[in-house]
Amino acid sequence: MVESPAEKKSEPVGTRVKWNVEQLKSSYVNFANANSTREEVVMNFGLNASWDRSQPEMEIELAHRIVMSPFAAKRLAELLNKLIAEYESRYGELK
Repeated sequence: MVESPAEKKSEPVGTRVKWNVEQLKSSYVNFANANSTREEVVMNFGLNASWDRSQPEMEIELAHRIVMSPFAAKRLAELLNKLIAEYESRYGELK
């Protein structure tokens, strides 16, 4: 007996993600810096606690370094571009 298309069990349309937040830590940062090599992209995040721009030197307290492949970095860039576009459509253009 041959099953009709309606009788066939459908495969999942995507991978379901379960977020494990047991080790999650949140940090506020107001500084980001990035550089890359052929194999990886390195992003540093930190806090500039000094608001005096006339200082000859400022100290940034680096809190996180994220290292990823260029492929993952490109996906992150696309995600951030979409996020900013959505933000600007709701709240106006960022200058």
